[in-house]
Amino acid sequence: MASTVQPAPHLRELGAFLKTRRGELTPPNVGLPDLDQRRRVSGLRREEVAQLAAISTDYYTRIEQGRLAPSESVLEALVSALQLDTDQAEYLVSLADHAAHRSTPRPAQNRTGMSRVRPQVRRLLDQLTETPAIVLGPRTDILAWNSLATKVYADFDQMSPRELNYVRLIFTDPRMRELFADWPSVARSCVAILRREAAANPADPALSALVGDLTIADRQFGQWWAARNVARQDFGTKILNHPVVGELTLDWEIFRYSGAPEQQLVLNSAEDGSPTQQRLAQLTHPRT
Repeated sequence: MASTVQPAPHLRELGAFLKTRRGELTPPNVGLPDLDQRRRVSGLRREEVAQLAAISTDYYTRIEQGRLAPSESVLEALVSALQLDTDQAEYLVSLADHAAHRSTPRPAQNRTGMSRVRPQVRRLLDQLTETPAIVLGPRTDILAWNSLATKVYADFDQMSPRELNYVRLIFTDPRMRELFADWPSVARSCVAILRREAAANPADPALSALVGDLTIADRQFGQWWAARNVARQDFGTKILNHPVVGELTLDWEIFRYSGAPEQQLVLNSAEDGSPTQQRLAQLTHPRT
């Protein structure tokens, strides 16, 4: 019996992403007449996407099945046909680029399987005494943190390597649901960011294990992951209901550096003279 060749992981995810996106559109959404009132599938049909992208149905079908890498011009046509936003378009192109090139060498890891954080970066974190700061790695693994981050979010020092994952904490630690004033929005964003970052290695065993664990642990995670929404967020504002000092309004920024492109330095700050700045000072220098 002839063996079946499995599609490459990036092409398989690219096809699944396209299928999900076309399932969200209807003919009227894209300017097509809906002549079939007995439509058996939700969203657009493959032939309708192919028509909008000016390619053959067979060609589009092979793309969606993960059997064919689309050309740059076809990618542009699909972005337009499926009305993808900037983050979705970047995700699609990233998957195609990774499929077309050999994977890059994996970053150095320690015995726990986590990426190493340079000692100089750890020293920088320790010197940021008034700024909660953490370093995130692939899959939002929490790689390093400073003292104030443990007082604002959670005591990372007491957690096992398995627990040290930002998305895992958001969905499995009940304290996070109390801490974040708008937990549903934060949680959905986390899933979208994780999905976007997974473009580099959708077949990563550690990612599959994380997704499997969270799908079992939380029904909403499974629903949001299956929706294949993607996002890249580099800054924002969040409100925390801190159990000790009360409400904290924190602006956050993400910084990436060439020495470890798979790592992200996340810094939190408060406006000068604001109640949040005063409350951070209380956490930094608690009264005895």
